[in-house]
Amino acid sequence: MDIDYRLAFDLAPLGLVLSRNRTMVDCNQRVCEMFGAAREQLLGQSFQILYPSAAEYERTGARIAPLLNRHGSYADDRIMKRVDGRFKGETFWCHVTGRAVNREAPHESGIWSFEDLSARRPVKAELTPREREVAASLLDGLTSKEIGKLLAISHRTVEIYRARLMRKFKASTTADLVHKLMAG
Repeated sequence: MDIDYRLAFDLAPLGLVLSRNRTMVDCNQRVCEMFGAAREQLLGQSFQILYPSAAEYERTGARIAPLLNRHGSYADDRIMKRVDGRFKGETFWCHVTGRAVNREAPHESGIWSFEDLSARRPVKAELTPREREVAASLLDGLTSKEIGKLLAISHRTVEIYRARLMRKFKASTTADLVHKLMAG
């Protein structure tokens, strides 16, 4: 039995993107639906258009490159942004997994999957880019020291951001904050 790999790629239940140097060279229909864009709007574009800010795009790229070098793959939950359509500019939680084709040059060529988590985890509070990064790391179960190391900031700075998040979400403990982040 012959398998039509193009059809499998196009109809996959997860968003799939093939990239070169952090530019989208191919994507499937699910990515278009998720980000509210036509395929033509995404191909040839930098992944930056999917991020809430240019700074988050840059920091994420810098953070994941050494991990892609070391492990060949990377995964996290992060807040992304819809590109077009009636929800243009809307932010949403997304699970992103990537694999570098060449570990020595992790951004040279890659395969990425995107899963929209908004049905399970809506974004309800307005967060700064750094708050979004700290929130995503808290959801991964990291400590302040681990988050600080990951984001190249001091653990005390992480604690300041966590305190801001706790105020915004009216959480009394870190566990309560994580619960509220997961619930939206």
